[in-house]
Amino acid sequence: MNAILLIAHAPLANALRQCALHVFPDCGGAVTAIDVQPNLSPEETLASARIALEQFARVPGIKGVLVLTDIFGATPSNVAQKLVDGVNSRLITGVNLPMLLRSVSYRHESLDVLVSRAVIGGTQGVMQVAIAAPQNQRRRNHDQEEHDHQQ
Repeated sequence: MNAILLIAHAPLANALRQCALHVFPDCGGAVTAIDVQPNLSPEETLASARIALEQFARVPGIKGVLVLTDIFGATPSNVAQKLVDGVNSRLITGVNLPMLLRSVSYRHESLDVLVSRAVIGGTQGVMQVAIAAPQNQRRRNHDQEEHDHQQ
């Protein structure tokens, strides 16, 4: 099994973790969140992230860690880049809830497969939704001439 470490601007990391726990109540031991506080230095955040990785290393059955951050080039991502080794841990930026839920769902897969599924989940979770009539209801068709006087 793989663990998931969320590193994001406060309060996003913990909010995403809470959403994951809402959907998957059993994932608490596999998902850790670090909220990057504006008053802390990147070095302090990196120290917290290293502690989280060390804690995952002590958990029996954890083979790898997927690190998810919010914005590439921002402090959470920069900290994570110093943290991951590319072998036992991988980094994906641009985390969203569909990506996290997909990651939790497939955390038992290999780290390579998990990374692929996470990216696909994150990108497929972003879409434009067309405005349509609710299912099984006809769209009302108003007579345009009735409303001309209101324009």
